[in-house]
Amino acid sequence: MYELFLQECNKKVPLTPEEEGIIKTYLIPKKLRKKQYLLQEGDVCRYAVFVEKGLLRSYTIDKKGNEHILQFALEGWWMSDLYSFFTLEPSIYTMDALEDCELLMLSRPNWDTLLEKMPKMERFFRILIQNNLIATQRRLMKTFSETAETKYQNLVETFPECFNRVPQHMIASYLGITRETLSRIRSNIARKQTGKSIL
Repeated sequence: MYELFLQECNKKVPLTPEEEGIIKTYLIPKKLRKKQYLLQEGDVCRYAVFVEKGLLRSYTIDKKGNEHILQFALEGWWMSDLYSFFTLEPSIYTMDALEDCELLMLSRPNWDTLLEKMPKMERFFRILIQNNLIATQRRLMKTFSETAETKYQNLVETFPECFNRVPQHMIASYLGITRETLSRIRSNIARKQTGKSIL
């Protein structure tokens, strides 16, 4: 259950077997069934969650009932509403499982204690949050500057596994386009790549 988590930790901050054992005591294993909620809008986000197996999504729903997907989290990824997690303010996001999931959950009190007792983990989470900030800024800039087709092609190149695991209407929501636009983009690319299969 902890194998992937420890692999990811060791990529950034090499750990001793003893340190790995200590870290495990702060994590709460949890299984989530497909379509089950991890967090609902209006609730406080009390955990940072690591995906050992499965697929999560984070999204909001506007006043017209439209979903706007902020993030997918596959194996090896983290998901949380950091603002809610650190301030204890209600979250504006809903998070649920797109597949059956095996998760490792770190509560805010355990986060604080772990980082205090093990400076290596403070460095690990600093790197994670730093990388998340960079990725978020880049995605925001691309939203303003790139065409829908370019955004789609970037997603294909970066997360090809998503296209076998995520419904097309959710991919459209993540890209900020309509299902019709996504269908048109896929058709255009297919025409350009005559004879080649497209995701």
